[in-house]
Amino acid sequence: MTRRPAPRTVLGAFGVAALGDLLALLADFGPGHAVCKPLLMPLLAAYAALRNGPRLLIAALLFGWGGDTFLLFDAEPAFLAGMGSFAAGHVCYLVLFKRYGTRAPRARGAGLAAAYALALIGTVALLWPDLPADMRGPVAGYSLLLTAMAFGATTLGPAAAAGGALFLLSDTLIATGVAEWPQLPRPDFAIMLTYIAAQFLLAEGVRTAQHPAHAAYADQLRGARSSGAPGPGARAGRRTPRPTARTGRRTGPSAGT
Repeated sequence: MTRRPAPRTVLGAFGVAALGDLLALLADFGPGHAVCKPLLMPLLAAYAALRNGPRLLIAALLFGWGGDTFLLFDAEPAFLAGMGSFAAGHVCYLVLFKRYGTRAPRARGAGLAAAYALALIGTVALLWPDLPADMRGPVAGYSLLLTAMAFGATTLGPAAAAGGALFLLSDTLIATGVAEWPQLPRPDFAIMLTYIAAQFLLAEGVRTAQHPAHAAYADQLRGARSSGAPGPGARAGRRTPRPTARTGRRTGPSAGT
């Protein structure tokens, strides 16, 4: 029987692809970027799958892969298709946040909602006059969904919240390019750096919030198997009960280049 690759091996491959992509952007080596970028999300999705991540998380990351691939082509139809693919990924994330997130205290939640709403309104208002007329509607609609995703990520804890904020920043940098605003040196590098970090943090935030007790059990069992030591419950001659959805789950409650 073929052994599945170890999660750490796949995560390492993701790290190598991410480093290769960022170095290619710094060196202005287009072929390297074209090779490395499409590898990122499939590798991250494979890692999430090996760590028992939910199917919607795998779907969100693969929609991200679709967006990454479309945006390799310098054409407006491809840009719109990429935006649509990322939008589908945000919908997946929103469902995951609803399923596994926890509500913040009312005052804190209201403050965060107001901050993200102001960021959305201010960004769209500033970009609007400089956007091509046929891009205004799609960009505004996508920005609304992106901001909702970033806000929703705050319900999964600091890692996912940082991931949502970085995704918002990455796509805002892209929007400033569409609006032909003055750019930072190596804007593609900044966009990809924030995007890669965002997707990784979101994936980890969802995975660990999915079944905290089960994740701890699975990591313990996986470590025991790799070291050859008895698994949890082996000394007692019985299997340790796995955490149920009721005890292991928390409840509660926006494009690369």
